[in-house]
Amino acid sequence: MLNRYPLWKNILILLVVLWGLLYSAPNLYPDNEALQITNESLNLNSADVEVITTALEAAQVEFFGEEISDTDILLRFDSVEDQLRAKTAIEDALTDDYIVALNLAPTTPGWMQAIRAGKMNLGLDLQGGVHFLMEVDMDAAQERRMNDDLGNVRTILREERIRTRGINLISNSHLEVRFADEAARSQARRELTDNFPELQFQNRESEGTFILDMRMTADTTLQVQRDTLQANRTTLLERVDALGVAEPTVQQQGSNRIVIELPGVQDPAQAIRILQRIATLEFHLEADIGAPSLSYEAYEYEGLLVNVDNDVILQGDRVSNVRSTLDQNGLPQVQISLDAQGGTQINRVTRDNVGRMMDILLIETKSRTNAYLNEEGEETEEIEFYEDKRLISHATIRTALPRTFVITGLTAREANDLSLLIRSGSLAAPMTIVEQSVIGPTMGRENLEAGLRGVQVAAALVVIFMLFYYRLFGLAANVALIMNILLIFAVLSSVLPATLTLPGIVGIVLTVGMAVDANVLIFTRIREELGNGMPPQQAIDAGYNRAFTTILDANLTTFLVAAVLFTIGTGPVKGFSVTLMIGIMTSMFTAIVGTRALINLIYGGRSVQKLSIGYYRSNNKISGIQTT
Repeated sequence: MLNRYPLWKNILILLVVLWGLLYSAPNLYPDNEALQITNESLNLNSADVEVITTALEAAQVEFFGEEISDTDILLRFDSVEDQLRAKTAIEDALTDDYIVALNLAPTTPGWMQAIRAGKMNLGLDLQGGVHFLMEVDMDAAQERRMNDDLGNVRTILREERIRTRGINLISNSHLEVRFADEAARSQARRELTDNFPELQFQNRESEGTFILDMRMTADTTLQVQRDTLQANRTTLLERVDALGVAEPTVQQQGSNRIVIELPGVQDPAQAIRILQRIATLEFHLEADIGAPSLSYEAYEYEGLLVNVDNDVILQGDRVSNVRSTLDQNGLPQVQISLDAQGGTQINRVTRDNVGRMMDILLIETKSRTNAYLNEEGEETEEIEFYEDKRLISHATIRTALPRTFVITGLTAREANDLSLLIRSGSLAAPMTIVEQSVIGPTMGRENLEAGLRGVQVAAALVVIFMLFYYRLFGLAANVALIMNILLIFAVLSSVLPATLTLPGIVGIVLTVGMAVDANVLIFTRIREELGNGMPPQQAIDAGYNRAFTTILDANLTTFLVAAVLFTIGTGPVKGFSVTLMIGIMTSMFTAIVGTRALINLIYGGRSVQKLSIGYYRSNNKISGIQTT
């Protein structure tokens, strides 16, 4: 029978509709303004909660819905004003070791969260937050690599008993080794060439001294820059993820810059503090007994002073992976994996130092706020950055270490903390903030409201037009249009890890206009068939079947264009193309399958003489088609 779907198809369409309603519903629940209090070095306890509660009571700030765990405390507030007042009060009550970050807390019911029905992630322009453009110091990255090579050159020549007249770092890409005679230089070159294939060697003489120049090649320089940029990007992403920021953006820009966007964070000073506290790791040997005092530095470790040799065995940027595990006896350990060059370096050093202690230093760039009076006599605050070095591991080398090795003799807490520090602490090169901007919560909310108004106005105009021009068929198209918008929200909320931005809303507005294109083609085809004298049931079937190819071709070409934009575009273009692609897929379903199901329910299986589809031209006359 014409225009009748089988039961299974109707049930499937109903399930899709229910899924769209269910997974788009969480977006109706607004977020609460919240504060997230964390401490990177200590677990939070009841004493911290008491200090925070006392501070808020003294400031007369009300809060609710507190969520307390070992790692953080989340407090909710009724307004942005209360949130900001509470932040100031808590920061005054706690020390600088605590991070008090502005955030947003969801109010989605627990049963929705249990089935993973959550809200769409909103971008910086819709939610507010901070934007940073950070530049990587590539000269420092190259200099660090050459310093690393310098230490290894010194070790190799010492092991091979080749005497030198000095090893000097000439520039961030040039290292020179001086010798008393040509034979020593030739022997050294043979040994060093095998260990440093990425460097270019050249002999020269100056004032009776035989010099071996070691220079970084152009390809090696480019590779160091690429590796440094990628390592810093990964480290930054892990740190902001650990803060709990929803959908942060950490993207490469150009050859030496990284863009960071933190939606929901409204305090740039706090964000700077978080980013600048990222650390660098260094691997050293313990200094020999009786070593000159200038060759080592003393650090405290578990109540004891440990003399750490100044020579760096390995930099933290050589660590490729780290995780906390248990050994065969069930005791905690930290497994560290190095890249190829790092594995070669650690094996060579530890092979000749079995039984000695190996130390790992964590070097953090921290910040503190200093208050002073400016020239006008006004109190001003400025952020000062300083280095904090800590000895985080002091373990015995039991055998020559391969590319992957373990650190044992730790408690479970120490093993977990050490793996976390190494995993999120390595920064391949220093970074500076060259640009920063803040989008306040009010501005973000205004952008979101303006975008939603655009969707509502576009949808309302389309609904009015379709009702006026296509009557009952237009009503079916409008129901499908509403379902199309709900399905887009459902996909963005639960299926894709996408972030909705203002350009994304533009894509949704465009989709609203395009969503009824397919129905216009179908309904126009039905009118033509009716004008040619075809019975209503056959006209409905012919309209849907014969317009399908045209609809598919039009939507497929638009989808391919959107896919190209997503592939080659940047952030805003990607946001637009994602919602456009999703809208095309959902509109194909709602406009063809959805409206067909509604029309089938209205007209299918019945003896119909007339259709409520507006007006059409027949035999050079305008005829009004009304429902029987």
